[in-house]
Amino acid sequence: MKGFVVYPTYRIINDKAYVYLYGRLENGESFLTKNHFRPYFYIKEKDLKKAQKVDKFDFEKVDLKNFDNEKTVKIILNIPKDLSELRKKLSEKEIICYESDIKFPLRFMMDYGIKGTLEIKGEFEKGETDRVYNEPTIESAEWSPKLKVLAIDIETDRNAKEVYAISMVTEGFSKVIIRSDKQLNNAISVGSERALLEIFKEKIKEIDPDIITGWNVIDFDFEVLRKRFEAYNINYDLGRNNEACKIKIQESFFRDSTANFQGRVILDGIMLMKISFVKLNDYKLDTAAHELLGEHKLIGSNNKGEEIEDAFKNKPQKLVDYNLKDSELVIQILEKTGVLGLTIQRSLLTGIQIDKVKGSIAAFDSLYLRELRKKGYVAPSATYGNREERIKGGYVMTSKPGIYDYVIVCDFKSLYPSIIRTFNIDPFTFVPNCKGKNLIKAPNGACFRKEKGILSEMIEKLWKARDEIKKKKDATGSYAIKVVMNSMFGVMANPVFRFHSIDMANAITYFGQHLIKLTSEKIEEKGYEVIYGDTDSVFINLNVENEKEADKIGKEIQDNINLFMTAHIEKTYGVQSFLELEFEKNYSRFLMPKIRGSEEGSKKRYAGLIIKNGKEKMDFVGLEFVRKDWTDLAKKFQLELFEKIFRKEEVSDYVRNFVKELKKGKYDDLMIYRKSIRKNLAEYTKMTPPHVKAARMLKEIKSNVIEYYITINGPEPLELLKSKIDYEHYIEKQIKPIADTVLTFYEIGFDDIIAESSQKTLFGF
Repeated sequence: MKGFVVYPTYRIINDKAYVYLYGRLENGESFLTKNHFRPYFYIKEKDLKKAQKVDKFDFEKVDLKNFDNEKTVKIILNIPKDLSELRKKLSEKEIICYESDIKFPLRFMMDYGIKGTLEIKGEFEKGETDRVYNEPTIESAEWSPKLKVLAIDIETDRNAKEVYAISMVTEGFSKVIIRSDKQLNNAISVGSERALLEIFKEKIKEIDPDIITGWNVIDFDFEVLRKRFEAYNINYDLGRNNEACKIKIQESFFRDSTANFQGRVILDGIMLMKISFVKLNDYKLDTAAHELLGEHKLIGSNNKGEEIEDAFKNKPQKLVDYNLKDSELVIQILEKTGVLGLTIQRSLLTGIQIDKVKGSIAAFDSLYLRELRKKGYVAPSATYGNREERIKGGYVMTSKPGIYDYVIVCDFKSLYPSIIRTFNIDPFTFVPNCKGKNLIKAPNGACFRKEKGILSEMIEKLWKARDEIKKKKDATGSYAIKVVMNSMFGVMANPVFRFHSIDMANAITYFGQHLIKLTSEKIEEKGYEVIYGDTDSVFINLNVENEKEADKIGKEIQDNINLFMTAHIEKTYGVQSFLELEFEKNYSRFLMPKIRGSEEGSKKRYAGLIIKNGKEKMDFVGLEFVRKDWTDLAKKFQLELFEKIFRKEEVSDYVRNFVKELKKGKYDDLMIYRKSIRKNLAEYTKMTPPHVKAARMLKEIKSNVIEYYITINGPEPLELLKSKIDYEHYIEKQIKPIADTVLTFYEIGFDDIIAESSQKTLFGF
């Protein structure tokens, strides 16, 4: 029977360690496997006698070596605690331990080749799950799991001291448990808070979800529930056994709180959006629902607490509808964005538990150590180190500012993974002293053996898998592989990474810089002007008259550079090139702005009319339109102004009218600033930015994103706005800079246009 591991853990029974794997079977039943397993690590064979004088342990001779090609032996203990104690003793005697930091359940899964799905063979019985297997035979398997997901949401009094209702939405069940003496639609009415909690717990056990989700579900819902369960002396055991659920709340906005429910995974909807790179103005449920679904919560944020209390006392059906809608919105958002499917795919790719997939080091370890073992090597244990120097970034060319017709962009497909694969950059092939023959020398001086590396093979497998998935038009699976591949570069510069090496990380970025510069040179040799380059892309001004001609040249440049790179890399480094330049897009009109107050071109900031399938659409990068800390007013003005200029329409009257309407209050609802707090308010001592001033006016801060206006009396939070809006501030700080970004190329300024007697125009009509 195939299954998917939702929650790996272990138990100590009679001084023996048993790995417990909880999950969901292909027949829809939940399962638990229990297998005896002994923890282990490695030391050098030559250190064995010295280690035996330190403590007692079992050992086994193995055909495995460290990176210095020294033989190792396997040190075997009974329980994980024994391992950590022995490791400490050996370290004190300067005996190096290898792979001694790998978490016990993950070690078990790695040894059995399990990344997420598995095949289970053996007898089973009914227990804490539908099927409990004792000492089954398990092995890896391929299967796309269908997990049981439950969304919950609680409603409380204003002080979160009393629970009024709990909604629960999953496939086949959609109800609100509410304290009420009335018969209500879509509800289970109960007489007390204790009864509400007990029925909620009963329904959790009955539904038996693999994943419980919600919006801010750990910090609020489950933390409030924990306190209420405790108040009534009810066991807070909502997992798949009788152990109490553990909640760890992080007071800082910059760390995620965690929930440990035995056998289940708690995934906060906000966290899922962030790790899947879904960008929103803010991460409130109402914002996400509006931006992604075109819907809203049934009760708004104004006087929300008062309205909920009134609904509980006088209009319970309203509270039921509101509460149920919140859970339904969460499910719909997860389905619409595909973030849950993406998270499961990342788990399947890496072998990392669903709620931990964002950890790129853990993902790398899980993949790399499996392959390292196949080659007959063991890895060093991870140790914490200080970041002594920063990694070198990608090459960003100083741009040539201007407004252009027909600019094309060519970029290297997955540049850093391609560099790793082409030049064999890998901890296994890295030669610190550059001694030896048949080496590849990176532009930063780091050397690597030409022997095919593990990382190169991993990327090759992922690349092939992505190509296959693309053929099936599985966008979620393709994106999951892309995320995993791209994460493999960054881990090398992280001091907690077991193979931490600035030299290796810089080898990748230095190669990237070299290749982009070389590409630019070759394109300019063909007579075209490179106006900008950024990490993996080049922007080329073609000086042509139409889209067809631009497309033709774009494909020629793509093909010529790829032929050149193949020959150049073979000749220079003696290896096969996996680099691939793609003609990515074509702008019919393109703006590369200047740095404000300078004639120098900006970096990572541009806009244009992009041509796709014969149609044009606006594309902004790095400009105010795509920045969260600029108002919607600025974004509206920039979009409309740039569209007019790119289409060579007169804009003077538009600018004047926009300013007049702004002063009349037409755009007041677009003037809200949204800015994130990056540290605790008390830590802002040297400077107090406007959003911090606004935040300090609030009695309670519910989000790290502060919404505020600039008024004639300074910044004021949206919730406490009492002063008049400072329109001149918005004109000077939001509208004028955007206008001058583009007007400067026509030798006219914003002030010239809005002057009372001005008749100035851009195009003379």
